[in-house]
Amino acid sequence: MRRLAIDSATDACSVALFEDDVLIAGECLTLGRGHAERLVPMIAALPGKGRADVIAVDVGPGSFTGIRVGLAAARALGLAWQARVEGYESLALVAAMVRAQHPDQAIDVCMTGGHGEWFFQPFDSDGVALQAAVSLVPEQAAALSMAGIVAGTQAPGMAQRRSDVLALDLRPDARSLALLAQGAFHANPRPSYGRAPDARLPSAA
Repeated sequence: MRRLAIDSATDACSVALFEDDVLIAGECLTLGRGHAERLVPMIAALPGKGRADVIAVDVGPGSFTGIRVGLAAARALGLAWQARVEGYESLALVAAMVRAQHPDQAIDVCMTGGHGEWFFQPFDSDGVALQAAVSLVPEQAAALSMAGIVAGTQAPGMAQRRSDVLALDLRPDARSLALLAQGAFHANPRPSYGRAPDARLPSAA
């Protein structure tokens, strides 16, 4: 079974093609912006133009635009290829990447959010999420952080507030998808923005 992984939920953009969980090819770029322009060419550059039986896409939390770009591409390709589309979460993949190098360790994942906030989620030594991802101001995230390892784009920021941590500046990478447990994937993926949208409907008069 071939699986295409798409990850554009953060400032990184990555794709990977797997055969029975064995990585065939992949690419990861730190773009900041421009995911919509780069994602499809990156997929097309994969063997067989990335065609797969299953498409796994990062649903967030992360950038509103990046999440929607990834989901739109996954759904369009799933329809064209009659492939199953499934979702996974960005912070869970970062935690799995860390566990591959630091097994049996509790990990706090801390990623850049919007408006100066951080996405925060703790994982226990078995890799189980202790709570859903939340968007917090840095001081609130630091108050909740207890693990000896902090990973993610805001790990250096956390280390400035907690001197007793190993800080790993990481972004989710589609090439590491096979590190996720099967239970980390869910059918009919929907965006997981991690915070309320900035635009709000006007209140009734």
